[in-house]
Amino acid sequence: MSRDRSVNPSPTPSSALVGAGLVTTLLALYSALVFAPTDRVQGDVQRLFYLHVPAALTMYLAILLVFIASLRYLQTRDAAWDELATAGAEVGLLWGTIVLLTGAMWAKPIWGAWWTWDARLTSFFILWLIFVAYVMLRSYGGEVEQVARFCAVLSILGFVGMPITHYAVEWFRTMHPGPVIMTEGGLGRGLPGNMLATFAVGLAASIALFSNLFVLRLRLERQTRRTQQIRRHLDLMETP
Repeated sequence: MSRDRSVNPSPTPSSALVGAGLVTTLLALYSALVFAPTDRVQGDVQRLFYLHVPAALTMYLAILLVFIASLRYLQTRDAAWDELATAGAEVGLLWGTIVLLTGAMWAKPIWGAWWTWDARLTSFFILWLIFVAYVMLRSYGGEVEQVARFCAVLSILGFVGMPITHYAVEWFRTMHPGPVIMTEGGLGRGLPGNMLATFAVGLAASIALFSNLFVLRLRLERQTRRTQQIRRHLDLMETP
């Protein structure tokens, strides 16, 4: 049975975290638009790389967070772990949506189409749909503990699908470019130094923004559950 303990709302993002998000975002914009050179083959549209790839890696981080929190919930039935999973899944879904949108914007001028059903894109879309289902189940599901268990199973499916998506460009024939960050030559060997620095700043900004939104969403989730607890207690008191 789930531990329906009273949980105080988590704190709002610290000033340091908010500041880190603001500073890294401004640096990322400057680096992507000004500091990084124009790609000789793709032109300026390649600058979407500095948003697209960091967003994808941040979504992977969210999937890992949700997976660990879900496993801990299944082991302990502690609602605090389920709260972490819920917050991580919703914010991670936002980052996954950014990946899909920026990928389509990048694909149109390069491939001549907004979308193609190749291995990487299709597997990522399925991964995104798993987390859409996760959020929908949270919103429209029934009994709280049962929904939490079902969502935990979905998070495990998402975690299993993550390496399939990541390595699809190596395992299958695909139009999607191969890896340029982690290559056989070593970490970052596929990019010139200024491009690699711009990518690193973009990744830092993406993680900082994710962290801020995650803390806010976690606070909202805990406040919502605390309100539901109070309502249940009041209903029990009013029942003759």
